[in-house]
Amino acid sequence: MTDVTSRDADASANHIAKTLNDHDRQTQFLPHEGTRRDWLSWVPGGLGGAALLSLLAKDDRLHAAPVAGEADDAPPHHTPKVRRVIHVFACGGVSQVDTFDYKPALEKYHGKPMPAKERPDVFFGQVGLLRKNDWDFRKRGESGLWVSDLFPHLAGVADMLTVVRSMVAETSNHTPGTFQANTGFRLNGFPVVGSWMSYGMGSETDELPAYVVIPDTRGFPAGGSINWSNGFLPARHQGVVIRSKGTPISDLFPARPITSATDLASRRLLAEINQRHLDASGENDALAARIRSYELAAKMQLAVPEVAALDRETKETQELYGLHLPDTADFGRGCLLARRLLERGVRFVQIFSGGAFGSPRINWDAHENMVERHGTEAKRIDQPLAALLRDLKRRGMLDDTLVVFTSEFGRTPFTQSAEGILGIGRDHNQNGFSVWMAGAGLRPGMAYGSTDEFGYQSVENVVNWYDFHATVLHLLGIDHERLTFYHNGIRRRLTNVHGHVVRDILA
Repeated sequence: MTDVTSRDADASANHIAKTLNDHDRQTQFLPHEGTRRDWLSWVPGGLGGAALLSLLAKDDRLHAAPVAGEADDAPPHHTPKVRRVIHVFACGGVSQVDTFDYKPALEKYHGKPMPAKERPDVFFGQVGLLRKNDWDFRKRGESGLWVSDLFPHLAGVADMLTVVRSMVAETSNHTPGTFQANTGFRLNGFPVVGSWMSYGMGSETDELPAYVVIPDTRGFPAGGSINWSNGFLPARHQGVVIRSKGTPISDLFPARPITSATDLASRRLLAEINQRHLDASGENDALAARIRSYELAAKMQLAVPEVAALDRETKETQELYGLHLPDTADFGRGCLLARRLLERGVRFVQIFSGGAFGSPRINWDAHENMVERHGTEAKRIDQPLAALLRDLKRRGMLDDTLVVFTSEFGRTPFTQSAEGILGIGRDHNQNGFSVWMAGAGLRPGMAYGSTDEFGYQSVENVVNWYDFHATVLHLLGIDHERLTFYHNGIRRRLTNVHGHVVRDILA
């Protein structure tokens, strides 16, 4: 039941209005000095009235105390270096030998077969000739970190980056590879990193979700919302999509205008009915999550328009992120929105670069043409990502924030073409690829691990996704072996039964 009669609504509204009048008139929630009628008129339509009730219940505090996590063995397990994360995920497989893993041997052997005892086993089965990097590499900054000309802006902040060059994955298939990069498992149905973080650490605000997803403006990644699923964790820990372009959240406001008094009464009655149902039916995660979603949505009506108002940023900041340029505007808005979300207490923001697979390509998948695909995608994200790091640093936020850039796997140093042919595209490569991190608790301006002389296979200080996730959790003050959830007879965890913290990259 979601509606009430006009008489019931008026009666409930009068009761609520009396309660409001009894409350301290000097409360800081008033937008200006005036009557409670003024306040009720000011509250936006839809769920705004419910937000008002919740706010007034906070004992005259605009922001509630942090919402605790639900983990049985609640973090922090040790002193955390990080309290919030921005995760940039590049869909399609970013080529390590064209970005952060410089291999001079590729130029030497350009156009020749790859020396190998066995023929490489690749996703599409086509092993062409070795191809040199399509973008020149240079040593950057004081650290001398190798970064290619594909990322000229990121090259300018190379001294902030911690690059892991020895990543490996368990599959070269995009969708299960994306699942594993985000959940530790190749099958869907498992919680993603952001959900685990929400479950373990809770939220620093009750006006926005703990875990927010900003998809690529061109479309969702393969699998859609599965990529930010809470899996078997309580439903409240799933990711909430906020768009960086257009309407931030669908259906946040009602389709037709209704008075604040009627809405307030309706929502109060609905909340009471839902609570009675919950009390009668016992523990019901889906119902409890739905009740909480109504409460959160009410508060988001007030918070989201404010956080999404990117035009309130200075012109200098907007131009820093590239909002004035056609190539960078979309991703730049996502990066700036992510920073604003962190400032308002969101724990984990995930930004996707690239959408689903198909034609035309809108991601990093570069089977046919490396220069065209990677050149297009890098141009969209390079300036905004560098701006994000610079902006976080100058605001002092990088001192307790972790920024992570990952892809599901890398690409082959040889072309995807028939034997004896030098093509212009590269196939998937799970055997060796690069990711980077920046922010609190890390040794900046360094590269960890290495692949072989051609950049095909990780050979030194190999890091798998379990190790990577264990390291991220460690920076958050979480022991990856202690953050668990009992499901189907097993104490499940993000790192399954594996994982070691990569301590050599820690400050």
